[in-house]
Amino acid sequence: MNYDPCSDRYQAGRRFVTALRVDGGPVVIGEVAQAHDGSLNLAHAFVDVIADAGADAVKFQTHIAAAETTPAEEWRVRFSHADDTRYEYWRRMEFTEEQWAGLRKHADDRGIAFISSPFSLEAISLLERVGVAAWKIASGETSNVMLLDRVAGTGLPVLISTGMSPWIEIDAAVARVRAAGTSQLVVLQCTSEYPTTPDRVGLNIVTELRQRYDCPSGLSDHSGTIYPGLAAVALGATVLEVHVTMSPDMPGPDVPASLTPGELRMLVEGAQFIAAANAAPVAKDEAAAALGGMRALFTRSVVAARDLVAGTELSKGDLALKKPGGGLPAARLAGLVGHRLTRELARDEQLSEGDVT
Repeated sequence: MNYDPCSDRYQAGRRFVTALRVDGGPVVIGEVAQAHDGSLNLAHAFVDVIADAGADAVKFQTHIAAAETTPAEEWRVRFSHADDTRYEYWRRMEFTEEQWAGLRKHADDRGIAFISSPFSLEAISLLERVGVAAWKIASGETSNVMLLDRVAGTGLPVLISTGMSPWIEIDAAVARVRAAGTSQLVVLQCTSEYPTTPDRVGLNIVTELRQRYDCPSGLSDHSGTIYPGLAAVALGATVLEVHVTMSPDMPGPDVPASLTPGELRMLVEGAQFIAAANAAPVAKDEAAAALGGMRALFTRSVVAARDLVAGTELSKGDLALKKPGGGLPAARLAGLVGHRLTRELARDEQLSEGDVT
């Protein structure tokens, strides 16, 4: 498959990039990772459910076992019954270049961006030939200077995840990527725990990243819920990345930290709503004035509590507060006590300015 970065389909998929403008609203990335379990059909199914949910991008991970690891790599969590070693698992997760190109085309056809995290220089070369809208640096690769230099040198946007990194390492990675000439940088708060508990999400760091590096920031969330993502958007996050699973009963280490397709749709809709609200600050007095008609219906006016004759010296018991508004407002009631009526009033009749002396 020929990769044409000027094609209409590819540009449609790259709407995720243009959305990184300050006024572009949040970008939601559905992370497949290894949830496909080596099945190409399932990988394509994830493209569809992520697009159907309204997300802006689908993200995979591109592993080439021989270039990335050694047979001695140990399991973090032994979750596979099909593979005796971690190395064998990575081998089973590999797709051919043609298969990766098919996934990218599928994403293009659905109008969402195709992104992948490379885990080796060979994976970067493969993905360059396939075509990606951006690069995602996984948390464990933030200190991989060879990988950082290589992706930044392509000029495509780079998203850096910071799940395992202290400030000094993030500082170095950001400086290195910028020095290599990337066109767009996004730094994501991330906690590499699956699932992440509320006290470990680190929403405050989303703001700190944006201020520290003067660039868009976001959240790569592993809580398995929609709540941190929505809160992050309220705090100004530009990018949300969440893992996706077809069902909470599926196998795999990331399932407890993943959203279902229905939850992903809720996150997308909620993020868009919150971003639209943030982008439209309201002047309270102007808003109240615009609701004058509603105010007349729902507020109260000062009225006669009973039939009153002209000359009555008003007491608190002579007056009541009843709907609709439009007459003397409720706040005037106490100030009317002790004044005399200039005319007679029927029960429930509103008082006006000229009715008292």
